[in-house]
Amino acid sequence: MTQSSPISPPLSVRTRFAPSPTGHLHLGHAYSAWLNADFAARHGGHFLLRMEDIDGGRCKPEYEQAIYDDLTWLGFHWPTPVRRQSEHLADYQAALDQLDAQGLLYPCFCTRKEIRAEIKNSGYAPHDLARHSSEGPTYPGTCRHLTPQERQQRHQAGTPFALRLDMTRALARKGTDALTWTDLEAGQQIATPEILQHVLGDAVLARKDIPTSYHLSVVVDDHLQRISHVIRGNDLFLATHLHRLLQHLLGYAPPLYRHHDLLTDENGWRYAKRDNAKSLFQMRTEGQAPEDLMTKITL
Repeated sequence: MTQSSPISPPLSVRTRFAPSPTGHLHLGHAYSAWLNADFAARHGGHFLLRMEDIDGGRCKPEYEQAIYDDLTWLGFHWPTPVRRQSEHLADYQAALDQLDAQGLLYPCFCTRKEIRAEIKNSGYAPHDLARHSSEGPTYPGTCRHLTPQERQQRHQAGTPFALRLDMTRALARKGTDALTWTDLEAGQQIATPEILQHVLGDAVLARKDIPTSYHLSVVVDDHLQRISHVIRGNDLFLATHLHRLLQHLLGYAPPLYRHHDLLTDENGWRYAKRDNAKSLFQMRTEGQAPEDLMTKITL
């Protein structure tokens, strides 16, 4: 097996902070934004802000405005207009068309309830039933095996569907060459998207309610915005293996990466929206000094 050489990123440093306006930012977000802005500033580059607002049910205009207000309050600056994913669905559709032309996509009509039932009936051990990602339980590939006639019948019946990446075909197209990517802290990595196949199954690239997904959008956006360094939390380290595969399939040069530790509170818990971490909005409205917060996250 030969090893592919990583492609050099653009000479101009371009970083990005890409929050989802599904709630207020917390100190962990501020830390990630600072790492990106500081890296760009130290290398004479550009710091971009991007809104990952594809979840129309959870993303709210008031949260987006609060993000702008919070980051401005903390002293960050970025060029405008800000890229909002909801305004660029055609870009993601073009990427889907490219993958579909390679025979790598298939429609999935399953609901999460049906996926869980399929996993249970297929004889997985109880601990495997608890295995899941943020996108739901590990997908067993049910709809990959539908005949063209069965797919047509479901399309004609108006059954909602997502588009999944056929990982078996995608890995076959990758061939025997090793895909590599470079992390500024962990060094050169060999992408093993096979691991993601066991965690996600065939990853969703277009949801039932919108023609894209996080994995597809982030890869397309970073390419189109010429991001040279992706600096994000280490909770996304595993996802980078899948993103590297998508970059290869779409013909994109990979950026450099840095997966940083997650900021934690005084009890050692990571800051998270789902845990109702105290927000920057609260701190701002309480009259806290932004300099004090910046000092806290940059120590």
